[in-house]
Amino acid sequence: MNSKTTHFWTNPYLLLTLTALFWSGNMVLGRGIRADVPPLALAFWRWALAFVLVLPLALPHLKEQWPLLKKGWKPVVILGLIGVGGYNTFAYIALQYTSATNAVLLNSFIPVATIAISWAFLGKHLKRLEGLGVVISLCGAMTIVARGDFNVLVHLNLNLGDAWMLLAVAIWAVYTVGLAWRPSGVHPMLMLAAMTAVGLAALLPAYLWEMAQGRQINVYLGSLASLAYVGIFPSFLGYIFYNRGVAEVGANKASLFIHLMPVFGTLLSAIFLGEIPLWYHYLGIALIFSGIWLTMKK
Repeated sequence: MNSKTTHFWTNPYLLLTLTALFWSGNMVLGRGIRADVPPLALAFWRWALAFVLVLPLALPHLKEQWPLLKKGWKPVVILGLIGVGGYNTFAYIALQYTSATNAVLLNSFIPVATIAISWAFLGKHLKRLEGLGVVISLCGAMTIVARGDFNVLVHLNLNLGDAWMLLAVAIWAVYTVGLAWRPSGVHPMLMLAAMTAVGLAALLPAYLWEMAQGRQINVYLGSLASLAYVGIFPSFLGYIFYNRGVAEVGANKASLFIHLMPVFGTLLSAIFLGEIPLWYHYLGIALIFSGIWLTMKK
């Protein structure tokens, strides 16, 4: 593999785009299998699988970098609790009560929440052109979710699921900004393994409680395949790619790629469900890519 090919596959914008693709599939599955896989079970087993995948890549670095990891244990614990144990769990609970449309719309506010937190606590702000790009991109996401009709947004009825989704949005914005405090010098695989271990430790008692309530996984090929997908792509690869992207381009720019989720949701629906994109899909996609281009423009 030559240097140009290597650079392409490590490009932070490509990694963030793939992350949005993986997470779009995660949202679709989370809603689609809600009757067969309870939310806490889905959250626990996706991270259990991700932990199994990342552990062999993390262990070779443990002995040498343990002092660094131990010294920076506080941010590791906090990031593990909110990034692994919090966001996805709250999103899965939200999808038990609200539509995928509402969930995707509320999820589109992550970049806005991230920028607000960065401004409030870190004193960071976007330049005028970058801010304009965020607004245009957000308008594109809303155009897709609202199906080109502003009245859809006006008449959205927030319910219990929407409240859970708003909590998930706030949690993820904090996680994205909090990545700046990761202990330096710790290998990404070791960092992900440590955060996953913290998240699993927090999820285990909640998962046991859910089972005690009589909520069990309906085991069949479809549910097992769904667990495999969310464990490998949104969890294992998605978090590696997202953490790398945030490290390379910063929290504000990286979070903007969340706006690609409605785009990929539209494309996935067309491929797997035979839903033909309409004019508002194309308009929304154009606005999203225009906004991202403005924000990335030097």
